Amino acid sequence: MFRRDPRWIPVLRLEVNVVPDPPSGPDRGELFAAGGEAGRLMAAIDWAATPVGPVESWPASLRFAIRTVLVSKFPMVLTWGPEFIQFYNDAYAPFIGAKHPAIGKDIRQTLAEGWDALGPPIAHAMTTLEASWLPGLLLLLERAGYREETYFTVSHAPAFGDDGAVAGMHGVCTEVTGQIVGGRRQRLLHDLATEGSRLGDEQETVAAMCAALSADSLDLPFAAVYLSSPGETGFRRIAAVGCDPTLLPGTAGTAAELTGIVDRLDVIGGPFGDRVAEAVVLPLTATRDGEPLGLLLAGKSPNLALDVEYRSFYELVAGQFAGVIGNIRAFETERLRAESLAELDRAKTTFFSDVSHELRTPLTLLLGPIGDVLEDTTAPLAPGVQEQLELAMRNGQRLQRLVNDLLDFASIEAGRANPVRVETDVATFTAELAGIFRAATERAGLRLTVDCPPLDRPAYVDPRMWEKVVVNLLANAVKYTFVGGIDVALHAADDGFVLTVTDTGVGIVADELPHLFERFHRVPGATARTREGTGIGLALVQELAALHGGHVSVTSEPGAGSRFTVTLPYGAPDVADDEPRAVVRPSDEARGEAASWEEDTSRPGEPTAAVSTGGPAGRNVLVVDDNADMRAYLTRLLGPHWSVRTTANGEEALAAVAERLPDLVLTDVMMPRVDGFELLRALRADPATRHIPVIMLTARAGQEASVEGLQAGADDYLAKPFRADELIARVRVALERAAGRAALPAADPVVPAPDARTIAAPAPAPTLSAAGRPGPPSPRRPQESTPGPFAEWRLPSFASSVPVLRRRLRGWLATAGIGEDQAYDLLLAACEAVTNAIEHAQEPAQPYFDVTAAVDGGHVRIAVRDYGQWRERVPSMDRGRGSTLMSAFAEITATPSPEGTTVVISTPLAAQRPDTATC
Repeated sequence: MFRRDPRWIPVLRLEVNVVPDPPSGPDRGELFAAGGEAGRLMAAIDWAATPVGPVESWPASLRFAIRTVLVSKFPMVLTWGPEFIQFYNDAYAPFIGAKHPAIGKDIRQTLAEGWDALGPPIAHAMTTLEASWLPGLLLLLERAGYREETYFTVSHAPAFGDDGAVAGMHGVCTEVTGQIVGGRRQRLLHDLATEGSRLGDEQETVAAMCAALSADSLDLPFAAVYLSSPGETGFRRIAAVGCDPTLLPGTAGTAAELTGIVDRLDVIGGPFGDRVAEAVVLPLTATRDGEPLGLLLAGKSPNLALDVEYRSFYELVAGQFAGVIGNIRAFETERLRAESLAELDRAKTTFFSDVSHELRTPLTLLLGPIGDVLEDTTAPLAPGVQEQLELAMRNGQRLQRLVNDLLDFASIEAGRANPVRVETDVATFTAELAGIFRAATERAGLRLTVDCPPLDRPAYVDPRMWEKVVVNLLANAVKYTFVGGIDVALHAADDGFVLTVTDTGVGIVADELPHLFERFHRVPGATARTREGTGIGLALVQELAALHGGHVSVTSEPGAGSRFTVTLPYGAPDVADDEPRAVVRPSDEARGEAASWEEDTSRPGEPTAAVSTGGPAGRNVLVVDDNADMRAYLTRLLGPHWSVRTTANGEEALAAVAERLPDLVLTDVMMPRVDGFELLRALRADPATRHIPVIMLTARAGQEASVEGLQAGADDYLAKPFRADELIARVRVALERAAGRAALPAADPVVPAPDARTIAAPAPAPTLSAAGRPGPPSPRRPQESTPGPFAEWRLPSFASSVPVLRRRLRGWLATAGIGEDQAYDLLLAACEAVTNAIEHAQEPAQPYFDVTAAVDGGHVRIAVRDYGQWRERVPSMDRGRGSTLMSAFAEITATPSPEGTTVVISTPLAAQRPDTATC
């Protein structure tokens, strides 16, 4: 048996070769694969030549940290080792701008200009293991070739190695330069708006706004404002900030004069104290296409790029100044205008007062004798004379009421009207005033209800002023009420009494209610019985109520009616009240006002057209006027000659025309419902009534009004007042023309006015002088012509009528089938003849000229007749081309007479003209 020696111990020798484990984490291929451009740059770097060594030797913590940075969409940077070797992603690259790529370099060198701000928080984070948080950190960067003002929100955290020790720094950042700069610019614009909202003196306001710019010296290192002055050229410096004003020019003619002065100002700006080297000059324009009100000189920060946002900021600042200056000047203009209007208003008030006083004397001398004659029972008047004098009396009293109203209003405006309050039985007086309108309301088919019980205590008013209040409200109700009724009520209130006048009239739209008591204001388009009136009735009511310490209000609904409410205190006597209360009755003026409304209303069921059969039954004239006295007067003038029908407005006239066609319409222009122009258009639009001659009567005198009427298609136009014999003559001429037109075949509807007048054939003897003056008169014999297309126009004798004739004649030539070239020649010749007639005819017996055009026997003939005596014009006044122009296109015949001159332009139709030789 083998026995082991206990002292023997076996010895084993082992050889162990230690092989280090490969680094854990992603291999080189996976590490940079998802990193975009930054990953490709990292993969291309020879890391063995850098302090961090080859990629294969990198610890797992570095590998994972780099991979996290590369795949992040947020700007991130990683530094490793004591050398601060940096790794960053694509989102971080814009952070360093032109210094990219800087991967693998020392971050302290890349951000050298900003390391004073970044170094301490990084060192703190790596030393204390506490992450930093720096919102809106100002950093000086030179990433675009200049010292740039930038702001970042940054967080720094320690980066740990595999052994848990701090091996680097992990940074996350985002640029907030836009938000920081935009916020401070917004605050400045707010401050500018606050300063500008005061709208004080222009220079003081601009200086205050300019001083407010110092709150943002980073964006506006300096600024100066130059403004234009009325009546001066160029711009004058008003205010400056951020620089020495003495170094700026006091005036500037243009913006270019301010662009080269920055260097001499020596202004320091920006957060880093750099010299300002650039500025912009912007015009201060209140409107897009207007002239500049001034110029804004604004310095540019040396640390910001002049990008779109910076330019927009400048424009907004300039816009603030321009808007404020524009508003100040607009307010100043409005103030001056208001002062001018106030002065004009005072002048008008004085004028009305003076004129009213002056008119009272002749009115008294007119109405007094007429009244004496009418009241004289010892010498009875013939019925016709009595009627005419009563007509004159009524309208004289109406004129007197208008004069008195104007005088009252002028006195109120001048502060000279003071009520004399006496104790008055207001209830009885109001009931009597309403009663004088009963006849007018009954004639109009309206119900009049009066409810005026006695008041429980004495009331003190000026009786004549109270009368005007009641009469104006009742007249207004009658004027605008056609169906239903009018209610007048008076009742006691707590401290006074209340008058209400309610109607079922046309009502008033809501937009017009605030303007209803403004003087001279009329509600446009409101249907009324008449267009007459001064427009001061309701304004006078308001003023008279205010003089008594009361007020007036209105409620209304279109189509339902209106309610006017006058509230007055009981008041106190203005004179000693020792005598008993006097009995007050309606004045003659009030009764005259009520009587005039009785004449201007018609009974329900009354025919639309009243008929006068005094004249020949074969011709009938339709008279259209909203004034009853005017209708009666025209009927009396025309009745002995023609049968006359009358209507009160254009609407009734159209109904009368539909019932029976008149031979002539004599119409007023300003009427309710359908006015004269609307009536004329309706007649001309209907082929059945197009031929009816229309003469317009109007109170609007002057050439412009005449042209407006004739252009609208009226056959004649007569301004009020007119002579009776002139009106009868014009009506007779119009009827004779209409009868002549009826004898001819119907013309094309486009022809303005068919007529039977013939144009004389040309006579060879008369000629025109070089100045267009007719030669010696020679008799000519009218020749009958073959009927053909015919037209006639009468136009006022002044230059503005030439374009009107040209348009009408062009249309007629086209309708008559005249060729384009020949029509052009005839237009030139005819317009030259008309121009001669206007310029040469002196002191015309009639203030118009007549033009007739016809195609007759293979010829086109145009005749131009004036009603004055011709005179030769001196060479300096005339070019001598009149006859030359006309003779070049046609044969010209001029026939003068004591009544005027007729020029006839005649030429064969183009198709029948003989061939002419050419040379």
